[in-house]
Amino acid sequence: MAERIALYATAARGTEDLLADELKELGARRIRQDRGGVRFMATLDEALMVCLWSRIAMRVLYPLGAFEAHGAEGLYEAAVSIPWEEHLNPDTTFAVDATLKDSEHSHSGFVALKVKDAIVDRIRNAVGARPDVNTRDPDVRVVAHLARETLSLSLDLCGEPLHRRGYRVRPTPAPLKETLAAALLRAASYTGEEALVDPMCGSGTLLIEAGLIARKRAPGLNRDFAVERWPELGTRARELLADLRADARRNERKVTVPLLGFDKDPEALDAAIRNVRAAKLSEEIQLAEGDATKLPPLPATGGLLITNPPYGDRLGSGGQKGMKSFYYKLGESLRVPGWRIWVLSGNPAFESAFHARPSMKRDMWNGPIACTLLGYRPSGGPGSEAPLGAPHEPVDVAPVRPQHEEEENG
Repeated sequence: MAERIALYATAARGTEDLLADELKELGARRIRQDRGGVRFMATLDEALMVCLWSRIAMRVLYPLGAFEAHGAEGLYEAAVSIPWEEHLNPDTTFAVDATLKDSEHSHSGFVALKVKDAIVDRIRNAVGARPDVNTRDPDVRVVAHLARETLSLSLDLCGEPLHRRGYRVRPTPAPLKETLAAALLRAASYTGEEALVDPMCGSGTLLIEAGLIARKRAPGLNRDFAVERWPELGTRARELLADLRADARRNERKVTVPLLGFDKDPEALDAAIRNVRAAKLSEEIQLAEGDATKLPPLPATGGLLITNPPYGDRLGSGGQKGMKSFYYKLGESLRVPGWRIWVLSGNPAFESAFHARPSMKRDMWNGPIACTLLGYRPSGGPGSEAPLGAPHEPVDVAPVRPQHEEEENG
């Protein structure tokens, strides 16, 4: 991979432009946004920089080809046409991950099986022996995507998806993916040089991603990448990554701003404490039990208040009216002079109940949930946003307990 080759980085829907900007900063060329990802050109060095440093990409793929594939035989014939012997050998383990969209096939496992058979047959015919399948920890991960009758085949440079940073040792129900949390922070223009508060921190993902930014720590610093085990590129990739990791460690900085997290759920707070410790950010991030509707005093310096409040109407009692009451109370509590507010909401009722006019809105997806990211200028000063009329809190509504709504697995 001495010359630049075409690569594809996947991302959560609604974050593609943020990823494109990030890839440009990391040295990628000929960047083009696509739905659910970004296409770009990179050398091996630049590709490894993306693997190590991208906070938003989910996967970094090396496309091998796209083919029209009809039926089971079409899948096999398309896959067997690729010179797999250039990428694997009999000593290499591999696995096939398959996804479907509007396909005649109803089971992704069937598509993965046909691609696997083609790979094994092609290599056996080429060199006289076959590689083994290892679904848990393969040397090479093949990604197959079948959209209608178009089969796209790629190699995954990273192996495990990039959102698996390695610090989530204690999850809470449906937390934000690390990559989405990083995208929210980038959308909010967070650089790690101002104070940050998450008043409903859950398992701490937003805080930890903010801590990594403030430390200038590479998100992939403490993990391995599949490309390090590829037969042809593995040795060179390991050498380059050793240098990149050493540079990353040398260039980390101390955090000079407060990073504060609160949650009223003791179990969520315990999870956040454990995850922060696993991320080696215990000195940088301060956590405490607290109710977001009764926010304790914040530093007078101002900063960024960012959070992901509950979306659903199944939280506690009170239903959707309860959620509106909760959002109203948040609006009363969170508008602290000098603090700009960014909220990811998956409930259309949030904006009116919060009683402030956002200065920025963008559509994003939290797994399968369509959300809106709302940005509010600091209150209590020039340029602050005025409330939307006189707010009236809903009456006779039972209180609700903030929790996270479900996200798709992955």
